[in-house]
Amino acid sequence: MNEQIREKEVRLIDSEGNQLGIVPVMRAQEMADEKKLDLVKVAPNAKPPVCRIMDYGKYKYEQAKKEKESKKNQKVINIKEIRLTPRIDEHDIVVKTNKAIKFLQSGNKVKVTVRFKGREMGHTGIGKEVLEKFAEMTSEAGIIEKKPKLEGRNMTMFLVSKN
Repeated sequence: MNEQIREKEVRLIDSEGNQLGIVPVMRAQEMADEKKLDLVKVAPNAKPPVCRIMDYGKYKYEQAKKEKESKKNQKVINIKEIRLTPRIDEHDIVVKTNKAIKFLQSGNKVKVTVRFKGREMGHTGIGKEVLEKFAEMTSEAGIIEKKPKLEGRNMTMFLVSKN
């Protein structure tokens, strides 16, 4: 921008967006100074490079404002994990499903994991039944995104909210 531009000629665009054609850099800088604005290189790879007369501080401020606005509109989805065992009791699974329903209603994904220990690895079907029961109990708030899958000693399933 301004005196940092080293090319001899540039294609110039004024502050209203009108093209002024190919102009020597010194003349473009003088025109920017007359309007008390900055000469900013917009397309440095073009032949000749494209420069624009603008208020650079205002431009940077508006870019930061747009970026902040776009971040504000983003919805961050967190993954909450709930761990179960194949031998989980009825009351414990009810407590865990209530917690999962709260997570799903607040817009988060839920990763449900059944961890197998020792000889439980021989009975992975029981873990799958626990996960299917869990999915059925949370069916009013969420649906299965990824079906139960055994990975090492853990069987995992992902739930997402219905809305």
